[in-house]
Amino acid sequence: MEGWTASSLLCLLAVRLFCGAAGVTECHDRALDIQAVEGSNVTVEWCFSSRANISISSLKIHCLMDPELKVFYHLDDIVRMDKEPPHEQFAGRVQCDKDALRTGRVQLHLSRVQMNDSGRYRCRMFTGSGRKVKPFSLSITAVDEPKPLTPEPEPEPEPEPESRGRPGLYAGLGLAAVAAVVLALCRCLYIHKWKLLKLHQELHPEELHL
Repeated sequence: MEGWTASSLLCLLAVRLFCGAAGVTECHDRALDIQAVEGSNVTVEWCFSSRANISISSLKIHCLMDPELKVFYHLDDIVRMDKEPPHEQFAGRVQCDKDALRTGRVQLHLSRVQMNDSGRYRCRMFTGSGRKVKPFSLSITAVDEPKPLTPEPEPEPEPEPESRGRPGLYAGLGLAAVAAVVLALCRCLYIHKWKLLKLHQELHPEELHL
């Protein structure tokens, strides 16, 4: 059993080496579900033939976006009046690698993907040896927008420090008020004393001759 397994591996390795030397491409068919971020570039690639040195003039590729039937990409070297140009949504954004086509691979480069590029696509390929249909899908997500910075609350204005001369001003006003009251009292006492003296002189004039 082990000998048979080793022989099988050797045979498989020999086949791969032969294919590589002959320029034959291994063709693995797998589902294509491409995810990308808005504004980036993506490449849709699949294998349609295991033969090498394929003539591009014998190829016809027609890719549509389902279900809108927008032309995603069209390749047909034959000049035809009914040749469909790409839809305006994809105009100038889809490029095909012609060198990859000669090796049996399709490489479609879509630049600057948009949110409305999300959806299902279907490509039909026609060659001299047959035809093939390849579906794929694109899932485009929006770029994370930076969150707006929350403005820091402005610090409350500090109360203005009282002027250094203000306490002295208050003290000066207080002393002036006290002085005014004292002067007023002194004046009242003086007037009152003068009136008493005058009254006493009028009542006792004889004392003036003593």
